[in-house]
Amino acid sequence: MTAGDEAGPGGSRGERGPGKDAGTGADAPAVTIIVDGANVVGSRPDGWWRDRAGAAVRLHDELAKLAARGAAGIPAEFLATADGDQPSGPPGLGGDPSGLVQVRVILVLEGAARAAEPRIAERARTAESGRVRAGDAGGVHVVSAPGSGDDEIVRLARSRAGRRIVVTADRELRRRSLAAGAQVAGPSWLYALL
Repeated sequence: MTAGDEAGPGGSRGERGPGKDAGTGADAPAVTIIVDGANVVGSRPDGWWRDRAGAAVRLHDELAKLAARGAAGIPAEFLATADGDQPSGPPGLGGDPSGLVQVRVILVLEGAARAAEPRIAERARTAESGRVRAGDAGGVHVVSAPGSGDDEIVRLARSRAGRRIVVTADRELRRRSLAAGAQVAGPSWLYALL
């Protein structure tokens, strides 16, 4: 996968269906959660260092459940970040009167964790075959950073429409993400959503 290529629903490359825009336009979700895969995986001392790709696959599996919920909408109060900001953005960005907010999840992989991409894609193909709706918007979009994962995360934070939340504990990436117009949250915030 090259820079800017995103895995479509569940990890298949280049697929874009309804609601799968490039981050702009009317179908953009109200909230895009951009996950710093290396940092989030590294926040749990569960032996991830022995198999970085396997740890990335496990994180993807957890995020897939969040993405499926996010496609239907997540209660706005669950999406408040540590600074207390609420997720509801301007009208028409995916929120509804029930207080549910549409959420899209992007997982950024770098370094050795990029080896997880084929495994994630295969698992996604298997999961997709059991779904009723083709082009389901509940998939995690996987971005394999060709260089610095941090640079790719900042690029994504700048280019997406709606509210963006970058999940990382990396101080410099948090600073850069804020400068790009995104909000930031730590891995514990994400784990609480899962």
